[in-house]
Amino acid sequence: MEMACLKIKGGKPLTGEVVISGSKNSSQALLAAAALADGECILDNISRGSSAAVMGLILRALGAEVYCDKDDRIHVNGSTINRYQAPYELVRMERGSFYVSGLLLGKLGRAEVPLPGGCDIGPRPVDFHIRGFQQLGAEVAIEHGSLTARADKLCGNTIFVGRNSVGATINLLLAAAQAEGTTILENAAKEPEVVDLAIFLNNMGARIRGAGTDVIRIEGVPKLYPAQHTAIPDRIEAGTYIMFAAAAGGSIRVKNAVPEHLRLPIMKLIEAGVEIKEENDGISVKASGSLKATDVETAPYPGFATDFQQPFCALMSIAEGTSVVRDTIFDRWRFVDELRRMGADIRVERDTAIIKGRPKLSGAPVQATDLRAGAALVAAGLAAEGVTRIYGAETIDRGYEHLVDKLLRLGADIEREDGPQTAESVGFSVFTRPD
Repeated sequence: MEMACLKIKGGKPLTGEVVISGSKNSSQALLAAAALADGECILDNISRGSSAAVMGLILRALGAEVYCDKDDRIHVNGSTINRYQAPYELVRMERGSFYVSGLLLGKLGRAEVPLPGGCDIGPRPVDFHIRGFQQLGAEVAIEHGSLTARADKLCGNTIFVGRNSVGATINLLLAAAQAEGTTILENAAKEPEVVDLAIFLNNMGARIRGAGTDVIRIEGVPKLYPAQHTAIPDRIEAGTYIMFAAAAGGSIRVKNAVPEHLRLPIMKLIEAGVEIKEENDGISVKASGSLKATDVETAPYPGFATDFQQPFCALMSIAEGTSVVRDTIFDRWRFVDELRRMGADIRVERDTAIIKGRPKLSGAPVQATDLRAGAALVAAGLAAEGVTRIYGAETIDRGYEHLVDKLLRLGADIEREDGPQTAESVGFSVFTRPD
């Protein structure tokens, strides 16, 4: 199938205001959690990227009612879920779709969920999810490419979450919310999306304490009730637009960004020469287009997120001096070949990139190898001389809602050349009210 393409003519500074959308990662978890309730939940500020749409489609396939009202709020009623087998063709599209395993195990005591897809950024095994489900009392196996789990009754336990896994922490919160007794998650992920989920579950009647720390305590309750909730803004989108401005130069306001979610990225961008100020409803950014080499090492929250590594590498490819970027979490280096097509001088040694900055990149045809690689190529294209065409733009749709429209309003010279069908156009059918 012909791929969608973003065409960018670089060299135009960005000015104006961009409004940050709801968090992609929170939205996937919140949609799954809403289906645990005995009745209809209402979610506001849910991401309209295709990742959340895929989760909505999966919930519908399981029997849930999912629709969008005239006020743009998402309604989820999981009391009608009557299937425990998640469809392969949808789960393979999204890593976050694996949250339905915690949902189904907690709600029905049974789950059959294909191993998840998503971005190709190296091995991301589900071992931590499996061990956690087993410690809650489930029988779990991997058969024919799917996780199968069954439990007559889930019982609380003390569980160590390997590598501070965000996905495993979220899945275990979903499964343990209605388990018998108390579950303690040690070494839990501390990301804002985990806190957002815990707040929503507590509004539904769950008893969760410690979210945002590395020890989360969950006292199981027999039933969860309908509730309303507003998703947090997408910190990765916010940080990425700051990097877009840093690459292109100019002055923008990033509205709805939460500075507390971006402490280390902001610090590193200031170190690189970007002027950033916190405001009541967001962040202001001024950039001359001239950057200084800055070293970075990714780490779990509140460290420098691995999702920022690729666009930051794009910035360092035009910075003065040599920078060292180390990613301790995922193997996200396929995009480096694409930046080299644009003239970047990057050498990768195992988990580390050594980047010698150059005054300018040159526009070229490139491929978005994954979501955040796509964002890196957009940053590079905004800074480059000439025209850059980024193929595989449907990959970028997964996490950046209305990217072209938002950049156009900031003054970028960008347009989208669609293939016959994009992931976004397929996924958004889930948000129409069924007849």
